Amino acid sequence: MQNDKPTGLTVSVVIPLYNEEENVVALSQALREALVPAEWPWEVIFVNDGSRDGTARLLAEEVAKYPEVFRLVDLQRNFGQTAALMAGLDHTRGDIIVPMDGDLQNDPKDIIKLVAKVAEGYDVVSGWRKNRQDKSLSRVLPSRIANKLISVISGVHLHDYGCSLKAYRRGVLSGVRLYGEMHRFVPILARWQGANITEMVVDHHPRRFGQSKYGLERTFKVLLDLMLVKFLTQYDTKPIYVFGGVGALFFVLSILSALYALWLKFVDGISFIQTPLPLISIFGAMTGIMCILLGLLAEVLVRIYFESQNKTQYTVRSVTGGGAEIGRLPTERA
Repeated sequence: MQNDKPTGLTVSVVIPLYNEEENVVALSQALREALVPAEWPWEVIFVNDGSRDGTARLLAEEVAKYPEVFRLVDLQRNFGQTAALMAGLDHTRGDIIVPMDGDLQNDPKDIIKLVAKVAEGYDVVSGWRKNRQDKSLSRVLPSRIANKLISVISGVHLHDYGCSLKAYRRGVLSGVRLYGEMHRFVPILARWQGANITEMVVDHHPRRFGQSKYGLERTFKVLLDLMLVKFLTQYDTKPIYVFGGVGALFFVLSILSALYALWLKFVDGISFIQTPLPLISIFGAMTGIMCILLGLLAEVLVRIYFESQNKTQYTVRSVTGGGAEIGRLPTERA
């Protein structure tokens, strides 16, 4: 059996937070209690995603108390979870990177287990909230439906894409830029690049303080992002397959519409101007197709804009804490 505390590694934990002032102090304590026993150096990067309450102040206080292991990336405004996570990733120094939520529903004690699993030879270890402590109708059911659809479309079968608690080898995330709600699709991107992925059951606790930032509309956004990921990863070097296929379909539909209009004209004696069906079918199809293609093209252009100019989709106000190297918090300081 592998050692639960693998040596020779450094670990970075990334935690985006937005309006979580009730959880900051408890989260800091839980992280210290969970990670002090680890036999590898570690750091925690807190990302304040433009919180409007006291989250930033409390995080700064915790970082000031434990600058050896805590760092704070303070964003100028609320950019969203994916951008905040990307900001944290850009400031990590560890060999293994572990993102997690800051609402205390993820259990910091699972970090050591995830890292130990990575040390067995995996590139990605994805957390699975098997006993999820959320509202069944508004959160759990939509999540399960989305997970099934994502698995079918992507071909990567995981039970819980929405679980933020995962562990990645640094090489898996090299060159990855995240947009929209795409942070949950990193395992898919990694698998398509040949990464070795596994899944592990992790603990999940009911939310004690604050309110969830997720809603039902997020499921729809996730599915749209999945379509984009599929396009960018499998057709980025051969987009003609997509555009040509859609164009051919449009051409076939146009011919069928024209033939039907001719049938009405010469068989049933209905004039072209007596029915709106030809115009509805033609212009409806054209509008839908143009919207989809323009959307995909716009996403590609956004990536060209950001990455060709080395731009980011977030702005950092300040970075505080953290020594010259990743350290370990002494037991008496926990």
